Amino acid sequence: MLPFWAAAPWTNQSRTHELEFVLLGFAHVPSLRPMLAVLFLAIFLLTLLGNTLIALLTSLDPGLRAPMYLFLRQLALVEICFSLDVAPRLLVTLLRPGRGMYPISCALQLFFVLSCVTSESLLLTVMAWDRFLAICRPLHYGTIMSLRLCHLLATTCWLAGVPVSLVFTIWLFNFPYCGSRGIRHYLCDIPPLLSLVCADTRVFEDSIFVITVVFMIVPVSLIVTSYTRILVAVLRMPSASGRHKALSTCASHLVVVILFYCTTGVIHLRPKSSYSPESKQVVSLSYTMVTPMLNPLIYSLRNKEVKAALVRVFIQRRGTFTP
Repeated sequence: MLPFWAAAPWTNQSRTHELEFVLLGFAHVPSLRPMLAVLFLAIFLLTLLGNTLIALLTSLDPGLRAPMYLFLRQLALVEICFSLDVAPRLLVTLLRPGRGMYPISCALQLFFVLSCVTSESLLLTVMAWDRFLAICRPLHYGTIMSLRLCHLLATTCWLAGVPVSLVFTIWLFNFPYCGSRGIRHYLCDIPPLLSLVCADTRVFEDSIFVITVVFMIVPVSLIVTSYTRILVAVLRMPSASGRHKALSTCASHLVVVILFYCTTGVIHLRPKSSYSPESKQVVSLSYTMVTPMLNPLIYSLRNKEVKAALVRVFIQRRGTFTP
């Protein structure tokens, strides 16, 4: 059995359907597909609206110039890219079941999924470090978190996962695929694709485990360390209002961290685990659809500065266009 590009669909039109992958997301509940399509479309639109609003507010409002909001804008942009990569294909899978996709399309989706997950993991780590410096090192915060360093960290978060994602995507799609081309998932991800490979993938799986530890477990350890030291510093504050403000600032971040790392860790630490494909789909929904939608809600509803910026920008724009 040859790799997918050795007999690409465009070289032999008669074998096109044999070489296409078919996403079988939610095939076990066909009667629910129309309702799920409406639900996921609403989530997709809310995700785009909320994250676009966060990105615009942190760009337009002069009151949101702190490093925290620069990283929040990057997180919103990552979530937009993530949703654009996952949601449209999910909707097509639900509304037009059985429609095939070329291997190159599947590979591109996997590449962007891995890149976005890596970028989000690194951004959440940087945001935890930023909160640690702001609360535990307030006198040195302005000196350490210079604009140049913030831009360097943001750029690193965006680019660090690109070579790794590219290597693992090419590696996975170089394996021979045999038997059914039906992917029991709503997106091209490593676990469902591995189940279609008819070759020894132990080295690949071990490498995935190592990379997952580097980009997931290490960041989680750094985040836990940062917030442990933040908690110690907050408990030492003499002012009750100061403690409440510091904890409130970090609470939203912690909610996002728990949602993201718990679900991605379950999926990628053991790509050939015994969990059923259906249960993996439900877990994957948490970090591919639910978390991107909740991020802007969590950060805006729990952040007075963001809500104030929304009012300022709205009033300013309304006043500009008022005759």
